[in-house]
Amino acid sequence: MLRSALAAAFVLFSMLTARAESGMASYYSGVGSRGEMTCAHRTRAFGSMVTVTHAGHSIRCRVNDRGPFVRGRIIDVSTSAARALGIMEAGVAMVTIE
Repeated sequence: MLRSALAAAFVLFSMLTARAESGMASYYSGVGSRGEMTCAHRTRAFGSMVTVTHAGHSIRCRVNDRGPFVRGRIIDVSTSAARALGIMEAGVAMVTIE
């Protein structure tokens, strides 16, 4: 009984930690249709929605591309997403992805 409870807790913990990431984000000049906020991620499924948070600002964007291909970056967001997050001037910023 204890063994199965520990196994279930481990699986649940693994699922929760596997979904959240923190790291550097940059932006690209791509703009989704009608100004939609889109992003490029290396492993998330195309069409999936991710929540990107930076300095108290959170947005939801759709994965529509692969990338970024620069070491140390975990996501590239479209110009409209970068504007909503407030990272346009910095160009690269620390974010959390869920």
